[in-house]
Amino acid sequence: MTPNHKEPRLRESGGLPGDIPVLAVAGTHSGSGKTTVAIGLMAALSRRGLTVQGFKVGPDFIDPGHHRAVTGRESHNLDGWMMTRDANRDLFLRGLQDADVGVVEGVMGLFDGVSGGDEKGSTARMAKDLGVPVLLVVDARSMARSAAAVALGFARFDPDLTLAGVVFNRVGSRSHAGMLEEAMKAVPDLPILGCLPREEGLEIPSRHLGLVTAEDHVLDAERADRLARWVEKSLDLDRLLDDAPRFRASPPATRPPGEKTVRIGLARDEAFCFYYAENLRLLEAEGAELVPFSPIRDRELPDGVCGLYLGGGYPELHCETLSANRGMKRAIRSFVREGGTVYAECGGFMYLMNTIQDLEGRTHRMTGLFPFEAVMEPRLRSLGYREIMTTQDSPLGPAGTRARGHEFHYSRMKPGEEEPRCIYAVTGRGSREETTREGFLAEGALGSYIHLHWGSNTGAARAFVEACAGARG
Repeated sequence: MTPNHKEPRLRESGGLPGDIPVLAVAGTHSGSGKTTVAIGLMAALSRRGLTVQGFKVGPDFIDPGHHRAVTGRESHNLDGWMMTRDANRDLFLRGLQDADVGVVEGVMGLFDGVSGGDEKGSTARMAKDLGVPVLLVVDARSMARSAAAVALGFARFDPDLTLAGVVFNRVGSRSHAGMLEEAMKAVPDLPILGCLPREEGLEIPSRHLGLVTAEDHVLDAERADRLARWVEKSLDLDRLLDDAPRFRASPPATRPPGEKTVRIGLARDEAFCFYYAENLRLLEAEGAELVPFSPIRDRELPDGVCGLYLGGGYPELHCETLSANRGMKRAIRSFVREGGTVYAECGGFMYLMNTIQDLEGRTHRMTGLFPFEAVMEPRLRSLGYREIMTTQDSPLGPAGTRARGHEFHYSRMKPGEEEPRCIYAVTGRGSREETTREGFLAEGALGSYIHLHWGSNTGAARAFVEACAGARG
């Protein structure tokens, strides 16, 4: 078997050796418990007084929110399809600034990515690109010796991948742990770093679009403490930290002094909470001052804003409150009519439509900037990676601007009598319902179901800041 301790590739590719240990947490499959283990590991390291930096492989918004809840730091999405290898590496090293340790949570199963034929977009590919070893989480329910066979298969599947070791999850008893340890003697080069007991009430609750978000406050101090103690009792943290490769963080980018600040309102509450941290960082690097506001609670927009960014989330769960807040809806309509610039994605786009119809068939009036109705359905309507190219000038830049992102929603868009300009030419991967009707422009408002990662084209963030600054003088 290939040895499991190697020099990290990042050092060979221009990275600098440092003193920040980093490891990745990956599962054999979705549902193996890797998110619970990763969050528990972050919580346990934080309890030691360490500053922990979280990362998430893939386009998911919910897990990074839980990372933030236990570490107190924004977690960053790394994605091998939406961004280049160099862009991911740069984001990774910048994210480690002022951190004591880094934890990268994987996506799906370790080797799962964009397709079944290659490793693009997978945790394995990202771990190799960064030079980070993988802690493999194996769900050991109803398994004993077979668990060693699973671990052996993962260890041998890709000889270029470094596995730090294996942790068995949902272990039923001490005797079960003993059987797993005995079975793993057949895989001597892959150490067992922990047997985590099955414990009720630890995992984050789910809803129709995945886990419950951090904004719902399910990961309170008590649950985080339980997760930390669960990991501390059963995982060899000292060995993990001692064996992990070290990295040196990149210095933070600074904006030249004297540049004008552009105030941009950022919708952020329980209904609108899906933002890539890198998108927000890029806006700030281009001169934006992001001013949070709540479409649920606030009646007016923040003073002095010349642009609005409405991200995704769960507006369908807050339809009545959003609909009843007529002051905010009126303020946004007036803002656009007076020349303001708005960028809205998925849930934010739904909020700017005429109405949202919930799963009970009730219709709730929304802002009315786009003549559509968002109709919630019990089954997933669209899922997959997307690349867009604008067909005319927009707040994202000139015609021909390209960017990559991800689409994931349960609602369908029902057109009205009139339709605003459609300005995205879209190519997709993995969609159940391919569409070319995306990216709608109504006056200064651009709305779409697609969550764009501006790390795929940093010029889009620059263009949006410039559009906000120019639209209102």
